Amino acid sequence: MGRVPATVTWGLLAAWAVHDAEELATMARWARKARPRLEQRFPNVPWERLEVSQRHVNVAIGLMGGVMAGAAALGARTDGRSPVFQAALAGFGAHGVVHLAQAAATRGYTPGAATAPVVVIPFSVWAWRRLRSAGVPMRSGRAGLAATAAFPLVLGGVHALAHALTTPRRTNDTRRSSGPAA
Repeated sequence: MGRVPATVTWGLLAAWAVHDAEELATMARWARKARPRLEQRFPNVPWERLEVSQRHVNVAIGLMGGVMAGAAALGARTDGRSPVFQAALAGFGAHGVVHLAQAAATRGYTPGAATAPVVVIPFSVWAWRRLRSAGVPMRSGRAGLAATAAFPLVLGGVHALAHALTTPRRTNDTRRSSGPAA
């Protein structure tokens, strides 16, 4: 079995950083501008819940960066054999396909659509080929499926945590009377 080059394992983090730089620069502004058009085209989607602030985008991307750095580190430490690394790589590639589907569904640009076909998908395909050529066993069966299925849950968790960290708390602003209760 051959060694897996760092360009495969740490390359996942680098490819993710390039892709998410696009999302960082475009997501919040795009969501605000595209919302009226999307509400008209897809009236049953709760678009008000999907609009995110730049602060939310910054925090979510930072949190996901930690996840991807951890997955890349596990991949480097295990020569690509880590189920977490393989799940992150599979999720990253699938994420690129989702970006293209979103752009097709909305009939226009969506954040991440520019780097999906030139960075995300080609890197993912290349990395899997390198893993196979190095003789790395691919996670399959229940373990592989569970690890890959966890990726959307991690993504949802990252956004939920970013929402919790960036949404102002509501305060109870009712004034208490200083006199005795009636």
